[in-house]
Amino acid sequence: MTRPALIVSLCILVAGMAAITTVVLVRGDSSAAPNMSEKQRETREKFFGTSKPLAPIEKGQEMRPKW
Repeated sequence: MTRPALIVSLCILVAGMAAITTVVLVRGDSSAAPNMSEKQRETREKFFGTSKPLAPIEKGQEMRPKW
């Protein structure tokens, strides 16, 4: 095998391994989140607010942050 062919083969091998590693890592992270306990759910709602939809915007009401 010539030197350029060997270099190309190694580059293809490294790229293939990187692609496989990426797929394995992405699929591992996308697993469903475990169910939260009631205490965790209460803490989450306290920190982020409830999961209820926001109230409709009234006519003439400004949309800007409350800070």
